[in-house]
Amino acid sequence: MTTNGGKNGKGSLYGIGVGPGDPELLTIRAQRTLQAAAVICFTQLDDGKESYALSVVRDLLEAAEPEFLAITIPSDDNTPINPETWSDAANDIAGHLRHGRDVAFITEGDPMLYSEFYHVLDGVKAMVPDLDVEVVPGVSSVMAAAASSGMPLVTHGQRLTILPKVYGIDDLREAITNSDTTVLMEVDRDLLEALANLESLGLTGKTTYVRQASTSRENVVEDISKLSVEDLDYFSLLIIRR
Repeated sequence: MTTNGGKNGKGSLYGIGVGPGDPELLTIRAQRTLQAAAVICFTQLDDGKESYALSVVRDLLEAAEPEFLAITIPSDDNTPINPETWSDAANDIAGHLRHGRDVAFITEGDPMLYSEFYHVLDGVKAMVPDLDVEVVPGVSSVMAAAASSGMPLVTHGQRLTILPKVYGIDDLREAITNSDTTVLMEVDRDLLEALANLESLGLTGKTTYVRQASTSRENVVEDISKLSVEDLDYFSLLIIRR
């Protein structure tokens, strides 16, 4: 098992983006940091399925044999996450850091774009003064989806809006009006509502659906009128070009 010990005998905290799903899209820095960390922290849904972020890097970690620290969160979107979940996780992470062990918090995509890393970061910093924190960027699903679609998100001087979920038609209309490209993330449960709104706005012919970009289950659909409930997937998004 890996042991560490940095400044003042404390471990360092790393927020590491593991990308959209293809392990080959991990940065060299992410690989090196993960293989050296004593503890790998990740969020885990309570439905029993393996953490998606962990599944991306598990083979990479086999030889390093780190300790795993799982943060269990509800799989039901309608069930709010108890704030104590994050404070308890911050306390667990802080305990490892005080004992000189480096902790790598892995996230899907990039740690600074709609990830869980920021939920624990402030709490850990409050518990461990003078903590060394490093964020290792990852390829976001937005960038991967654009690559899979074969079309640039924006070109010079154009505007891009990224929304974490499907809002009402008025919010969607405002975003599209003020942007050249709008990306709707996590459209799994709201896909049909999004399609209805886009049809009302006359944008069905300007929208691309991308599911699980970079993985073996990747699916790119340019004719979104053919989408149905069977296409629902958490790791999917819509790219809307005005």
